[in-house]
Amino acid sequence: MPATPRRTRSDALQNRERLLEVAARMFAEQGLEAAPAAIAKRAGVGVGTLYRHFPTREVLIDAAYRRQLAQVCAKADDLLAAHPAAEATRLWMDHFVRYATAKSGMSEALNAVIAAGVDPYSDSRALLTDAVATLLAAGARDGSLRADVDPEHVLLLMGGVAYAVRQGTPEQASPLVNLLLDALVRGTTRG
Repeated sequence: MPATPRRTRSDALQNRERLLEVAARMFAEQGLEAAPAAIAKRAGVGVGTLYRHFPTREVLIDAAYRRQLAQVCAKADDLLAAHPAAEATRLWMDHFVRYATAKSGMSEALNAVIAAGVDPYSDSRALLTDAVATLLAAGARDGSLRADVDPEHVLLLMGGVAYAVRQGTPEQASPLVNLLLDALVRGTTRG
């Protein structure tokens, strides 16, 4: 008789989520200097709990990055549930730029993951493109956003905004996002 898979206890799931949240923040702040023991301590768990969930530093970094990315993408649906499409798109773009600029501090840690043979970015583009497509489709349906825009192009432009903000100042984000949203508003078609 095959064994029934054990359900993960809710406290174990909470510990895992807390570890991922703390790890993402600490790797963004400290890069590879963030020690697993310090991450566990700040998350309020023992280092054994950390290693039970994430046997290596690279597995922890990869999981923390993927969790953040999933949260950013899920935010599109959350915002659409609470706001009109154009407003939700603007809010999501702000959220994305904050995420992308904060993530830049995690680059060193992500490079270590890549060096270990794991590609943390393997599905990033598809997930982000889907989130943008969801926002654009909602805007096309309600008539607030252009229907002739490729989500990939919008994602590339948003990456450019995030890069510009990392090189400049956080105050530059809002005017750049406004310009990008203006290009998406219905009635402003160009060849």
